[in-house]
Amino acid sequence: MPKEIVTTDKAPAAIGPYSQAVKFGNMLFTSGQIPLEPASGKLVEGDITVQAEQVLTNLSNLLEASGSSIDKVIKTTCFLTNLDDFQTFNEIYARYFGDAQPARSTIQVSRLPAGAIVEVECVAELG
Repeated sequence: MPKEIVTTDKAPAAIGPYSQAVKFGNMLFTSGQIPLEPASGKLVEGDITVQAEQVLTNLSNLLEASGSSIDKVIKTTCFLTNLDDFQTFNEIYARYFGDAQPARSTIQVSRLPAGAIVEVECVAELG
């Protein structure tokens, strides 16, 4: 079964040698989404609230463009540059996922691309 590369202008373009997402069978694997505005490719400046909103909007748009949706997400991996932002991030995350809460890991990292303070990737079901 071949993999299918996903490309959409509804989420930020890849800023390196990788795909926005890959379909394989009935699964979707996204690359990490950082708070870039899709049209300009520029980082959305602001605190964890502003950046997390943009990241989760980008992720949701990528899922929809790929034939999936936020309620079909099975697992997320979340990267924060400061775990002191964990509670605020959780509040925003909960608004996006509601009762369809996937499995999740959250990791503090020292840096993220483009100066972002949050990044989220996921695995989701298609269809």
